[in-house]
Amino acid sequence: MSAAHPRVVEAVTAQMKAALDACSHRPVVMGLCGAQGSGKTTLASGVLDACTGEGLRAAALSIDDLYLTHADRQALAREVHPLLATRGVPGTHDIALGLSVIDALRQGKGARLPRFDKGRDDRVSMDLWGRAPAGCEVLLFEGWCVGAQPQPPEDLLLPVNSLEAREDSEGIWRAYVNDALAGPYQELFARMDRLVLLAAPGFEVVHDWRLEQERDLAALADPGARIMDAAAVARFIAHYERLTRHILSEMPQRADLLIRLDSLRQPLEIVHKR
Repeated sequence: MSAAHPRVVEAVTAQMKAALDACSHRPVVMGLCGAQGSGKTTLASGVLDACTGEGLRAAALSIDDLYLTHADRQALAREVHPLLATRGVPGTHDIALGLSVIDALRQGKGARLPRFDKGRDDRVSMDLWGRAPAGCEVLLFEGWCVGAQPQPPEDLLLPVNSLEAREDSEGIWRAYVNDALAGPYQELFARMDRLVLLAAPGFEVVHDWRLEQERDLAALADPGARIMDAAAVARFIAHYERLTRHILSEMPQRADLLIRLDSLRQPLEIVHKR
């Protein structure tokens, strides 16, 4: 994927500087939300470069790197619902781990940054984790559901796609996901000082964007890595459809920075809310 658009990096950097001016604590936590393949990681890299240019100590953490281990998700699949074996939705992350990282940084300490290997579908050994510096001033926290709010219970009644209709006909999985989002995830999201939304033009573009990611992953993956084809990607993103559509519907009104993208991820509109 190409570098983040300069206007988008500039807009996020402006929000970051405003947060640094407004907040007495460090680091300020910048939440970056966007559908799969929308360019969150690329944007975070561009903003980290900007921080380096400003002489700021900064780090990035992806919610993807907080996934529960493969074994833990298999246990959830047995004990709660089979769809929880698939990483991604609320309820499949280690929220306590994310809170521990942010809280350590808020105390001025350095912190280990967890890593998840999507090719192996499991967490990387701790000795391979990255590290955020002591005295960190900016933490970029990015992820597809970062800052999301739960749906009203009545919105869970009907399935949004064939996956939910066939494999969650009683609504057990989506209720579990929604309850998790309403609980521990809100404590994690409350640590954020600004929320940035990269708004896709619609859920329909996510399949192609996610397929591009998978091809990039395949180019870098070790032999034996689990790489998805187009059909597997379609099934995979069906797990994300409900909440992605919900985010695109409700988050634009409350994000501190709204960046509307076209199908090529170019910015159509940039709106600062504060």
